[in-house]
Amino acid sequence: MSAARPLTTLRTIAVIAALPLLLTACSYGSKSTDDGKQTAVAAGAKKLSADEVKIGYFPNLTHATALAGVQEGLFQKELGGTTLKTSTFNAGPSEIEALNAGSIDIGWIGPSPAINGYTKSNGKNLRIIGGSASGGVKLVVNPKKIKSLADVKGKKIATPQLGNTQDVAFLNWIADQGWKVDAESGKGDVSVVRTDNKITPDAYKAGSIDGAWVPDPTASKLVAEGGKVLLDESTLWPDKKFVITNIIVSQKFLKEHPDVVEAVLRGSVKTNAWINANPDKAKASANAALEKLSGKALPAAVIDPAWKSITFLDDPLASTLNTEAQHAVKAGLLDKPDLKGIYDLTLLNKVLKAQGKNEIDDAGLGAE
Repeated sequence: MSAARPLTTLRTIAVIAALPLLLTACSYGSKSTDDGKQTAVAAGAKKLSADEVKIGYFPNLTHATALAGVQEGLFQKELGGTTLKTSTFNAGPSEIEALNAGSIDIGWIGPSPAINGYTKSNGKNLRIIGGSASGGVKLVVNPKKIKSLADVKGKKIATPQLGNTQDVAFLNWIADQGWKVDAESGKGDVSVVRTDNKITPDAYKAGSIDGAWVPDPTASKLVAEGGKVLLDESTLWPDKKFVITNIIVSQKFLKEHPDVVEAVLRGSVKTNAWINANPDKAKASANAALEKLSGKALPAAVIDPAWKSITFLDDPLASTLNTEAQHAVKAGLLDKPDLKGIYDLTLLNKVLKAQGKNEIDDAGLGAE
């Protein structure tokens, strides 16, 4: 297996580490919060093979499966007497570190940190065991400065972090236009300005950026400030679907406690079904969870359009993860990775089959 170069340089990590984020997606910042929250276990409930399972996720709408599943008790119901402990993160790298250290067993995370974590460990630390969300990423611009896609050339466009999922997508889109940008510096035919999602709306209002390729709810916050959606990234993908959030597990925990992992996956599948059947209730539940975690709920003008742009699903969309890795290689941010074995969808397909649903393909990237 070829060694992978981290999607963010050490220099960038040092800068970004000082910028903790709220309500972000994928691999921004470096702050994590071990909230130590444990859900109540019903009296007399049967314990599985582990006393507890520690899960991690972001205070972000693209992690609404975890937010709502915990909030509504859907995971704990499947776990019975095994206690669910939760931790929240604002950065993919810190969640991977927590997984490697055993601080969490299972996590919701974006594709770039999952790829990076897997390749840096030579395929020994994690497996992707399910999907969670697709979409929710847009190019939002100042309509006074940018009226067409061609007008993006020569402008200052923000992405959340060098080498994160949205940054790679934007660099790939730029290359497809025939424009040149140095991936590391962000300088070229377009100025790619790596900006903490928490301050992107203020940067937009101040005029220091002309737009941003960002996930929701940041994209919807920019629209609320007068921005215009120039491009929805989903339109660039087959069937308008691409992975934005995966479920990962420690290989050690998967081997030792497959029954617990299966229970969490049942909770995830049932939560996604509940979200899709009850979108308004699910949106309110996720927002209530966000308010508990961040101290502030999202206003309707932001959460309503953001929620509509995200699709919650069980399929990890393996082929799109492989494509995203190829985009990072093309941009010069990643050495060609060997992703064989990054997926193990055995338990997910067992859960889906038991519910009469179709099994999901791993695009040839499954474990032997």
